[in-house]
This record gives sequence, C-alpha cells and structure tokens, in this order.
Amino acid sequence: MKTLRLYNSDGRELQEFKPLVSGHAGLYCCGPTVYNYAHIGNLRAYTHWDILRRTLERFGYEVKHVMNITDVGHLTDDGDEGEDKMLKGARERDMSVWEIAEFFTRAFFKDIERLNILTPTVSCKATEHIDDMIALVKRLEERGFTYESGGNIYFDSGKLPDYGRMALLDRQNLQHGARVAVDTNKHSPLDFVLWFTKSKFENQAMMWDSPWGRGYPGWHIECSAMSSKYLGERIDIHTGGIDHIPVHHTNEIAQSEGAFGHHWVNYWIHNEFLIMKEGKMSKSKGGFLTLQKLIDDGYEALDYRYFLLGGHYRSQLIFSEKSLDGARSARKSLLGRVAGFKREIDGSPLPAVIDLGSASLSRLEAFDEALGEDLNTPRALAELWQLVKDETIPAAERLAAVLDMDGVLGLNLAEAGEETAGAGEDDKLSALLTRRKEAREARNWAAADEIRDELAEMGWKVVDTPEGPRLEKA
Repeated sequence: MKTLRLYNSDGRELQEFKPLVSGHAGLYCCGPTVYNYAHIGNLRAYTHWDILRRTLERFGYEVKHVMNITDVGHLTDDGDEGEDKMLKGARERDMSVWEIAEFFTRAFFKDIERLNILTPTVSCKATEHIDDMIALVKRLEERGFTYESGGNIYFDSGKLPDYGRMALLDRQNLQHGARVAVDTNKHSPLDFVLWFTKSKFENQAMMWDSPWGRGYPGWHIECSAMSSKYLGERIDIHTGGIDHIPVHHTNEIAQSEGAFGHHWVNYWIHNEFLIMKEGKMSKSKGGFLTLQKLIDDGYEALDYRYFLLGGHYRSQLIFSEKSLDGARSARKSLLGRVAGFKREIDGSPLPAVIDLGSASLSRLEAFDEALGEDLNTPRALAELWQLVKDETIPAAERLAAVLDMDGVLGLNLAEAGEETAGAGEDDKLSALLTRRKEAREARNWAAADEIRDELAEMGWKVVDTPEGPRLEKA
C-alpha cells in the first residue's frame, strides 16, 4: 500500500493511516440536515471527503463509506438549545416535516451527483434508525452514564474522565452556561440530551415510543448509533466540519466510548470553512449560495469542483466570482488540451499505466505523493498541469496519465471534446432554448424548469454561460 498521512484532530498531528483491517477502510462522514438546500460551503466538505475516498481506493483500500441523513432532532443550536431545524423548515415552506425531509434529501443527492461525488456505500436516515438509537441510550443507561432530569435523558459528562479531549475542553475552564445557554435540568453545562420526552415545541410531529416515554432523540446520538451499526464499534476514519469539534463530535466520542468501553475512532478529519466577504457561509443567516444558483449564473458544477481542488481542505478558502471565473477558465483550458490529445491520437488505443514511460510515471508518482501528504489537492493539480504541458511526452501517454489522475480529481476529463450543440443547430432545440430564456426573464421558474426537463428527456443538458445558453449531450 502507498503511504497516506492524514491530519488527525484527535492528537492534532499528521499521522500515517493504518487501518483496523488490512486492505479495508471504514469511513463515516457527517451528512446533511435536510431542512434546506445545501449551500456551497456544505458542498466543499462532501467534495473533499470524495477526494479522501477516491484516494483510499487509488491506494488499494476497499472502502465502506457511510453517511447519515439527519431528518430529525437537530436543533438550531448544537448544544440542545434553539428550535428544531426540521420544524423550522416545514413552517417556512408550509410543508410537513416528512415532506421537507424527502424534498431536500433528493435535492442534496442531485447536487452531489452534479459535482461528480461518489454515492456513499450506505446512506442512512436518522428516522429509520430510531430503534438503534434507543438501544444505544439503554446501553449507556446500563453502564451508568445517564440520568433523568425534567423528563429528558442526559449524558453525564462527569462520568467520562477524558470528556472533551479532542476539543481541549478541559483547558478552557468553562463556567456554567459559557458554552451553551443554561439548561437548569443539567448537572453540568457539558452534559447533553440523549432522548427528549418533554418536547419544548407544541404539536411535535416526529415522536416515537421509548422506555422513557414518547419523544425523540437528541442530535448527537444518531451518528454513534448508525456508524456502529454499519461499521462496527471501532472505526477507521470519521469526517466533518471543523465547527463540529467542540460539541457534536465531542459528544459523539463521549457517548460512543461510554457505551462501548473502548477507543472508538482512530482518525478524525475535519475541513475548514468556505469564506465569503461577509464571513463563514451559514444557512441560519440567510442569503447563502447554492450550486443551482451558480449554474443559473452560467457556471458548470464541475467549475466549482475545480475551484475547491485549488484549496487544501484544512485551510479556509475565500470564495468570489473572480476566483470561480478563474477556475472555470482553467478547467476549460484543461478540457481543451485533453480534447487535443484525443484528436492527435485519433482513436488509437491508450497505453496501460504500467506501460507508460519514465517521465509520465514520474508525474504520476508525484501526484500520488501529493495526495498521500494529507490530500494536498493544490499540489496534485499542479502535477496534472505539469504533465499536460510536457511536450516531450507523447499525447497518448499524457492522455492515459491524465485520465488516471482524474480517477481521483473527478473532473470528468474523459468527456472532453464530446459532441455539443449550439443554440441554432436544430430548430426544435433552438425554439425550446428561446422559450426557456423568455421564461427565465419573466421569472417564471416553473416553466423554465419544465423546458429544461423536456430537453433532458431529449438527451440534452442546458449549460448557461455568460454568452448565452448552450446544449451538451447528457
């Protein structure tokens, strides 16, 4: 196996990846809370975990990738305070919580498909695993880690000596209420709810029977219950946003290690924020950017993926229209070069990677070294461009090596140079494009979407560009 070093937040250092089972990697990624569209900051995380999975597979591991879908129990404040996000979304859109969850789950998977993110091996909904959560709370209860107060079941953080080790909470000298708003039912401000039986909301829609009364789970318990169901009680890698460290992941560790009685996750990998001029992108602040908005503005989804690859996942990445324009231009240039290689070889078979010359293999080795050093995608992209521009390497070899690299980068370079259609090439297509343009100008989004779907049924994808819409074979 090639060497892969990852920055482990639990220990705060680069560590060589050593799996629990040789040749296999268990990967759990914190998934979306489906009460609204994913914003492009959310999608940064899933793109980089896609790079992690593809790198593991490239390096020879068989990966079992599990991702949760939070469709119940996540409050607007991670520390058991605020409003239920699902109820909030349902009220704002005049839909039931079940309809909200289904609608935005479909929207999320549409986004990751457009970004060429591999579908997880297992995508598990919280609402379909309530019994698993109840079983885990009962296990914690049997081991003495819980208490009942005010009708709810809490985790007693004082029973776990190293509670908060990853977030270094023991060094922060927390005062009562310093991390979250004061909950008078808690024995300590660090305790958290495992199961609510006393809902703070009237007419709570999502409730289930439990040994402690009818209620619903706290947010944190779902990840522990579902990850252990599909990956076992010891996990190789757990990912998430850096904002999850102080509360959500700290509480996941506490309840999992409390229930299992041993170390739970070997590598915790966290991504940094996507930054706008106004600061970190957040749904709660409103006005966030979605992938569809970028597409409506004339970009392609893979332009955004290319932009993300230009920043290391552990560094904050500043988003701007100018930077996305640069990514689009670079990707267009790359596609043009790959299409040129295809024309030059004129259908001749590509050499196998093992048969490439020393110059090509050297670039591939440098590419793998970049990925192996904590998923350094900016360096990996640089190696790709060095290869593309090296005129001493035959076109067939460059094409073979580029497509091999793209197995991780996920830019769909194999499609470069495939048939496209302009707006005037076919009368019917041209008429549909004109009608769609008129509908968009009239802000009749439903009609515009119907025309887009009609074109899709005909086998064409609409790509909006600053020069106007064009059609590509779907």
